[in-house]
Amino acid sequence: MASRRSAQAFADAPRPTLTRATLRKATRVFRYLRPYRWPFIGGLLLLFVTTGLSLLFPLLLGQLVDAARGDAGAQEALLKRIDEVALTLLAVFAAQAFFGFFRIFLFSWITENMLARMRRDTYEHLLRLPMTFFAQRRVGELNSRISADIAMLQDALTTNLAELIRQVLVVVAGIVLLTQVSIDLTLTMLAIIPVVALVAVFFGRFVTRLSKQVQDRIADTGVIVDETLQGIQNVKAFANERWEALRYGTAVHEARGLALKGARWQGAFVSFIILCMFGAIVLVIWRGVRMLPAGEITMGELFTFILYSMFIGASIGGLPELVNRMLKAIGASERLMDLQEEAAEPITLEERKEQLQLQGAIAFEHVAFHYASRADVPVLREVSFSARPGERIALVGPSGAGKSTVASLVLRFYDPVSGRVVIDGRDARDYDLSALRDRMAIVPQEVLLFGGSIRENIAYGRPGASDGEIEAAARKANAHGFIASFPEGYKTIVGERGIQLSGGQRQRIAIARAVLKDPAILILDEATSALDSESERLVQEALEQLMKGRTSIVIAHRLSTIRDADRILVLDKGVVAESGTHEELIANANGLYSSLSRLQFDQSMA
Repeated sequence: MASRRSAQAFADAPRPTLTRATLRKATRVFRYLRPYRWPFIGGLLLLFVTTGLSLLFPLLLGQLVDAARGDAGAQEALLKRIDEVALTLLAVFAAQAFFGFFRIFLFSWITENMLARMRRDTYEHLLRLPMTFFAQRRVGELNSRISADIAMLQDALTTNLAELIRQVLVVVAGIVLLTQVSIDLTLTMLAIIPVVALVAVFFGRFVTRLSKQVQDRIADTGVIVDETLQGIQNVKAFANERWEALRYGTAVHEARGLALKGARWQGAFVSFIILCMFGAIVLVIWRGVRMLPAGEITMGELFTFILYSMFIGASIGGLPELVNRMLKAIGASERLMDLQEEAAEPITLEERKEQLQLQGAIAFEHVAFHYASRADVPVLREVSFSARPGERIALVGPSGAGKSTVASLVLRFYDPVSGRVVIDGRDARDYDLSALRDRMAIVPQEVLLFGGSIRENIAYGRPGASDGEIEAAARKANAHGFIASFPEGYKTIVGERGIQLSGGQRQRIAIARAVLKDPAILILDEATSALDSESERLVQEALEQLMKGRTSIVIAHRLSTIRDADRILVLDKGVVAESGTHEELIANANGLYSSLSRLQFDQSMA
């Protein structure tokens, strides 16, 4: 459903209106053009040259017609004139092809370099954004920003911008040249253009709106495919293949109906434009032919005028679509620049030469917290506790009590609303954020493995680690045995999100990753709650090895896994309701911990 909403939101993104604020935001993208401004100016000059050469074509053809209609008595001079005009035409075509190649290459070179920098900067900025940002945005939307929006800019800067400038030049210069040929015919032609342009605007808006609806329906079909294939296990388990096929077929049918409706109107629009264009040409020819006997115009000039009229008409007909594409590109650049201006965390992407020296002491001092999206719902209230270096602190309590929030505050995914988190006697906010997180590791309940090999996933804990170090980490995590049993060993591809491995195997890969990182502070977020008994035993053994000598924050669902914790904090409704060892807490028969323990014991017996 998230993918459906993100795709729909992207498809429904309105085309921007050309306000001053919108243009100011959109033009920020041209800061990426600054390093390439001279090649860009060179490309514009080549564009002017090729456009000017194309406008010589009607003039020379008209001269060729007039040369062919010269005095038959001066045959040699006539043929010489025809040859001169023909050779000039060939030279113009050759020059246009030569300059056109370099113009296209220059614009493509500039665009690809600009967009490569923009993709990199946008992605790097995304990596620096805080968790509060990602909590309020959908992944599909962000992916569209980097892929679809930049692709739209690529088309705009590579082709559409140059084509828009060229069409405007053709219209303006063409009208000027028409007046040089015949002012009477120019006024005749210009009298028709406003009517055609007015109808074209209304038709164009209607067809564009229909095209957007078609794209929306196509986006819906894509969402259905995405959801079905991602949940194919559920589809097959519920034998709902027929229902999914019907759902997709309905969406495709709706898209087809809208597309055919759009095709009918688009056909009518194109037919109207063709009718108007050829009608205008016939009118001009009719008027010009009536001017021939009076000597007001020559046959070559009439031919030139008709060709210029066709050039101008074609350019005017293409302008609405080009303007529409540029408006979409302006919207895309505005969204990208807004994304780049989101406030980022103080994270550096430079290589860290030395690790931050941490003992691992942690203290929460009167910490209160609520999420920005739910300011009226406090998650933690005046939470205070401390952990000495190497101590094992367990967090237990009902769902929503604030256990995972404590872990997020330690990792500085968020900062307290009030109070402070202290690490080794210093406010956590006083540390370099990248260096601080580099000394921490987390083993979550739902392990995310990347789609590469087992070796690459373990090495994620410390990129650049040797094969020997990776194998040693796997042995400590009780993972080497099952890895070695695979035909490709550490080169085994785990599949998307680690689908090729069992839950216990994924957990041990995550533990090996944490072992390789060698953190001072370790966070275990219900790392064994979703495992069977045998997998839990192996994972628990690996965790025991991992926690030795490290300050550990253990979020536990199964109380049996935390009996050996140095201290257990019982969270309830955002406060520390109880604190003590397992024996101390279980002795309080009326306490929440004792109640949770009895409940789990009764469930296990049942």
